[in-house]
Amino acid sequence: MMPISSPATPIGRRELPLRLVLAACGRRRELTALMDSAAPALAAALELPLRPLDNPDAPIQCLEGLLTPPEAADAGWLAPLGLDPGLPLPSAGCWAEALGAWRQPCLLLLRGEELDTGRPAAATALLRQWGVPLLGLVQWGRPWCPSERRGDGLPWLGWLPRPDDSEDASRERDQEEGPGQLDARLGPLLRRRLARLDLG
Repeated sequence: MMPISSPATPIGRRELPLRLVLAACGRRRELTALMDSAAPALAAALELPLRPLDNPDAPIQCLEGLLTPPEAADAGWLAPLGLDPGLPLPSAGCWAEALGAWRQPCLLLLRGEELDTGRPAAATALLRQWGVPLLGLVQWGRPWCPSERRGDGLPWLGWLPRPDDSEDASRERDQEEGPGQLDARLGPLLRRRLARLDLG
């Protein structure tokens, strides 16, 4: 995981639960497969339950459902979005617009093979354009190259291995530059980032 310096939660300020939408870019069928694989692994690393989006073509309805407190008012969740946040919707608008309007914190998921494209920067710019509280980017699959990730200036959190990743193929590079694999430290890091956001 990449280091970040941030103040502790101020005394007397209630720690917000992690209620996160997980977004990625691409075609619907590709995103469904990606979320089916990656979302459970990320939810496990964050120790959060998955919350489904029942009707992804209606973002306002989905967000209303997500933000209605479940049984435990302080419960967190991770909700994988199976649509590209920039995709125009039949009812007008797009998910990025709705996420920004609702000030819904998000994580952005990128496949390892997308890192030789401009997609990480473009997707980050899209979310920021709409005012989405983006807590960071997560890489799905190897190889993880921390020096390159620091060099692109995006808020990377680290990476998660895919089930088909070869341990031997990237072990040498990982040992040279540090593993960066997401683990239980991710939750506290995201809570610190969340505490610094203005979600009003």
